[in-house]
Amino acid sequence: MRRWLDRLSPVKFAALQAAITYRLGVEGIGLLGTEWLKPLGSGLFEFRVRHSAAEIERMFAGRTSIGSSGHREAILLRVFVAFVGGRVCLLFAGYDKGRDPSRKQQQKEIERARRLKRQWELG
Repeated sequence: MRRWLDRLSPVKFAALQAAITYRLGVEGIGLLGTEWLKPLGSGLFEFRVRHSAAEIERMFAGRTSIGSSGHREAILLRVFVAFVGGRVCLLFAGYDKGRDPSRKQQQKEIERARRLKRQWELG
């Protein structure tokens, strides 16, 4: 996950950081049924950040480091997560769906996240 995060543009990283901090971190599993969180089965969820940088900046007014230079950059990120108990959210993997929106790539990324979740569960 760290390598993927390091490859994101500063605008995409700032948008993802704000979405995780101010949406996922606050509402957690409560986001289920919204545009932000999709169940994938077996306790795995897809956290979706799919707004323009300008929209992210408006949503989290003053709490991001996007700045006006990045407002044109499209953001279509996915982070695969699981919830433990009522308070802990584990982030397993992520990808930039905007770089390759194909169904084949999406399935590959979901399977990778499932493998990582199983490894975590096995200890």
